[in-house]
Amino acid sequence: MSLDTVERAALPTEVARVETPQKRRQRISTGVLIGVVGILLLIGLASTTGSARFALSDAFDEVQLPTVTVPGFATVIVCALLCLSAATGYLSGRMRGRWPVLAGSVAGLAVVMGFITWAASGRELPFPVSNQFAGTLSLATPLVFGALCGVLCERSGVVNVSIEGQFLAAAFAAAVVGSVTSSVPAAMIAAVLAGLAMAALLAVFSINYLVNQVVLGVVLNLLAVGVTGFLFDQLVQPPSTKYNSAPVLDPIPIAGLAKIPFFGRVLFQQNILAYLAAISVVLVWLVLYRTTWGLRIRAVGEHPEAADTVGISVRGIRWSAILAGGVFGGLGGSFFTLASTGSFAKEFTVGYGFIALAAVIMGRWHPVLASIMCLFFGFVTQMASQLQTLSTPMPSQFLLILPYVATIIAVAGLVGRVRPPAADGIPYEK
Repeated sequence: MSLDTVERAALPTEVARVETPQKRRQRISTGVLIGVVGILLLIGLASTTGSARFALSDAFDEVQLPTVTVPGFATVIVCALLCLSAATGYLSGRMRGRWPVLAGSVAGLAVVMGFITWAASGRELPFPVSNQFAGTLSLATPLVFGALCGVLCERSGVVNVSIEGQFLAAAFAAAVVGSVTSSVPAAMIAAVLAGLAMAALLAVFSINYLVNQVVLGVVLNLLAVGVTGFLFDQLVQPPSTKYNSAPVLDPIPIAGLAKIPFFGRVLFQQNILAYLAAISVVLVWLVLYRTTWGLRIRAVGEHPEAADTVGISVRGIRWSAILAGGVFGGLGGSFFTLASTGSFAKEFTVGYGFIALAAVIMGRWHPVLASIMCLFFGFVTQMASQLQTLSTPMPSQFLLILPYVATIIAVAGLVGRVRPPAADGIPYEK
């Protein structure tokens, strides 16, 4: 074999090992983040005493699973060392193939286990694991709908910053119509119509009048806050028992599956919106990647000029994608009213629309990955709520902001720079 042949054979391997500046920054930021968390767990050892107990069953479950007890100090230090080991691997840059993903997964599990063990060590009450996962799915439900709304819009090339406004308008409509009719289906239909109305405003100004989409989204959010606040003060609040007492969704146990210990309560005793959210993830994935309409949505989001050249109506496809997203935005907004108290309060969507938008970015504009990011936020939010009941040494104010801090860290440190659809946010002029 000649020397030239040897060099050509070795060339692909050498090229494959070249690390781009973007990948290097992401690797280093991830390693630093994991290392910092590992150091914080080591610092937490000073206040870790006794054992941590984890209850696998709720007090009302027919089948009571055993409560798992782990040594607090030993568990936390093992989790801290796992984080530091993963951080060392990332910072060294020597991990190849599947090792970075494996190290990141182990570090993520170690962070969660170490933090919860530190918080639950020495407490009178055990950490309720089944409540944690059931609450995660419930809290992630509106976020999944919002993320699907954002994915459809941005895949077609329209930035949707107004998911929060869609949530708020839909929640208000569900509260009023549900109170007047005492009907859950009517309330959900009203919420969907409100979401469609907000989506239509986004479409007409961004597509027909070429308004800056980010500024437009902010304006639509403020419009929703102002209109719902005004109507609430003038019409709803005085006779609140008549116009602000919508029916509340009941859990729907799935026969045969709801009785499964642990998993039955977590997965198969949710309300109708939670089941619809799971179905919607599969539906949007199938639409985007297995249908002609989905192909056209992605085409106009990546290269609208080329799509227009082959006869695809860019404006028509974007309009349809935004309106379809409005349906999901309306369903997500109905959750805040129908799945909680049945009543509306001003600005009570508490930024969930922006978190859904962050999930879209974290999930790289993919419906399944974005939904997984919604589960991440729901898990952290539920964990903060559970830890408050355990009287942990962490200040309650920090527990309240913990979900938002975790989201910011995940977006900035773990995701790195991602590429949106090429024409995302760019108005199309024929």
